Amino acid sequence: MPVNNVTVSDSRPSYQSGATIDIPLDTHSTKNVKAKEKELKEKEAELKRREQGGVERREEAIERSGIVIEEKNWPPFCPIIHNDIANEIPTHLQPTIYVAFATLIDLVICLLYNIAAATTAWIKGYCLIIWLLAVIYTLTGIPGGFYLWYSPLYKAVRCNVRIPFTGLTALRFGSFFLGYSFHILFCVLAAIAPGFFFREGSITGILTALDLFTQNRALGIIYFVGFGLFLCESLVSIWVIQQVFKYFRGSGKGAEMKREAARRTMMSAL
Repeated sequence: MPVNNVTVSDSRPSYQSGATIDIPLDTHSTKNVKAKEKELKEKEAELKRREQGGVERREEAIERSGIVIEEKNWPPFCPIIHNDIANEIPTHLQPTIYVAFATLIDLVICLLYNIAAATTAWIKGYCLIIWLLAVIYTLTGIPGGFYLWYSPLYKAVRCNVRIPFTGLTALRFGSFFLGYSFHILFCVLAAIAPGFFFREGSITGILTALDLFTQNRALGIIYFVGFGLFLCESLVSIWVIQQVFKYFRGSGKGAEMKREAARRTMMSAL
């Protein structure tokens, strides 16, 4: 039988070893990704510019309002308060503020020494109540001195240089005069130590020192030293309040403070 020759051709593509295959990419999607990345970067840059502008505006507003961010810098070994007289206080007022700060430090010394003297008297046989009173004087006197008169004076003088005289500045000066007057009164009474005001032995005044000297000379001498500290504090404090009052009156702030008080009273009445 005749046999028909059938030719079978292999239609499968032939692959060569190591041949590269080109896979077409979607160029449209690639462009979209790049466009989105560019848009995100532009938005991020815009947000940064807005944030920077907002920070600058806040800083300008704070500076105009006289509010200063205070960084604790004193004492250097253990900062607990902000005090930078050399850089923040006008040169002509620096001596007065330095002496005012010295009276605050002297007050701390007086009250701590008073605790030491009361402790000695307690050891010598006096009642515990005098030691407790000495501790109370210290715990109330030191922070009271800083917050009631030194800090208001410091802020009033510093802010008055940055911005014109305002009601807040007047309030700070008023707080200083009131608080410092009580401070001077306390120091004078402490130096005298009258029995109707202080319990005997709780404060190192002249009357207590004289009384203790007749009983125990060593203890009496300790109290005499305390009397000297309170006396010096009283005299220097009187000088400080005189200097601040001269500045306050000479710069016209007293009259302006009166006008501000009258204006507020009238507004309250209306």
